[in-house]
Amino acid sequence: MAADLSQIVKAYDVRGVVPDQWDESLSELFGAAFAEVTGASAIVIGHDMRPSSPGLASAFARGAAARGVDVTEIGLCSTDQLYYASGALNLPGAMFTASHNPARYNGIKLCRAGAAPVGQDTGLAEIRALVERWSASGGPEAAATPGTVGRRETLEEYAAHLRSLVDLTSIRPLKVVVDAGNGMGGHTVPTVLAGLPLTVVPMYFELDGTFPNHEANPLDPANLVDLQQRVREEGADLGLAFDGDADRCFVVDEHGDPVSPSAVTALVAARELARNGGKGTVIHNLITSRTVPEVVKDQGGTPVRTRVGHSFIKAEMARSGAIFGGEHSAHYYFKDFWNADTGMLAALHVLAALGGQDGPLSALVAQYDRYAGSGEINSTVDDQAARIAAIRAAYTGRDGITLDELDGLTVSSADWWFNVRPSNTEPLLRLNAEAKDETLMAKVRDEALAIIRG
Repeated sequence: MAADLSQIVKAYDVRGVVPDQWDESLSELFGAAFAEVTGASAIVIGHDMRPSSPGLASAFARGAAARGVDVTEIGLCSTDQLYYASGALNLPGAMFTASHNPARYNGIKLCRAGAAPVGQDTGLAEIRALVERWSASGGPEAAATPGTVGRRETLEEYAAHLRSLVDLTSIRPLKVVVDAGNGMGGHTVPTVLAGLPLTVVPMYFELDGTFPNHEANPLDPANLVDLQQRVREEGADLGLAFDGDADRCFVVDEHGDPVSPSAVTALVAARELARNGGKGTVIHNLITSRTVPEVVKDQGGTPVRTRVGHSFIKAEMARSGAIFGGEHSAHYYFKDFWNADTGMLAALHVLAALGGQDGPLSALVAQYDRYAGSGEINSTVDDQAARIAAIRAAYTGRDGITLDELDGLTVSSADWWFNVRPSNTEPLLRLNAEAKDETLMAKVRDEALAIIRG
């Protein structure tokens, strides 16, 4: 009986409940299939702190080694630490994590050598087909000579590489509260920030894949509450919150107020352009703030607008030779990090920018936060296409308004814009709106929602 992988093989990764939807025997087949599809002679594997991660990672290693592939295990790591290993060692990689999902979930993020992403169109569909076939037939044939499985520590190298990309030597002393959410930030932050003029106040640094304090998903405001309160109590200069696999970083200012990922994107873009002599392309997805392309142009760079999603960002980074890319979801991509995303490097840029001047973070980021935004608002609808068609009809032909369909439908005027995108997995429409002030934004948002919700 072939395994049904339709529920766990997603557009960009493997993700599902363990052991209900997948287990170590399937992970072993995924390892063999990954070896087959990449054609690699060696790979690197890492995993997060979830209880099921070490066993799944070991099974994947067995499957790859049985096909003659030499495996380097780097053990506990953040997702961007795995990307570092893939880039520095020039090997395909597999990271065992379900990011911010609840404890019963686990998954695999796959990349080719140099941290190039593997998704449905770049190998994941073939991997799924092989695993399904082998699960029905009893498994693949073993290689005449099995590969080796070895161990390598990469945390210190990863930290040194990140610090080589941001000059923090002359910053003023800062007090920073870091909420690791019991995720991999608790593993990486102490090493990355060691020796810097920082007083680090740790929160939930104990690695615990059951997430006893709160979900490791800082995109949900409820999961920032503890950090915001602690920043105010400590009189800290800022707070940082990482998700479960620590590839995304969220920032709060000295008042405990969240700094929008668009403002962080604009700040880092300005710094990366300065590092590159005021020249370079910066990628931003179409629902980041208008501030981002404005700042990029102000600094002499070229902004390029893309669809939402890391596969689109990484593909455009590679095509255009972009130096940096940012998304509204706090994913930050760097040319100097193999075009891969690393929240930790973005955090170092924020620390360097704040520590390089005397004002508070709220004043520093104000110049990068010029508009009022709604955040993402989800609405359950019966017919996504019909609702989008209704919006298109309502705004077509209005003076000064343009429509485009790069990703969903974006409606724009001189003083405001909004985008409506269908979810690929749920009967939802996602609305993001922005305007020159809060009053206008609320008007634009509510008008769009009235059509969406019929």
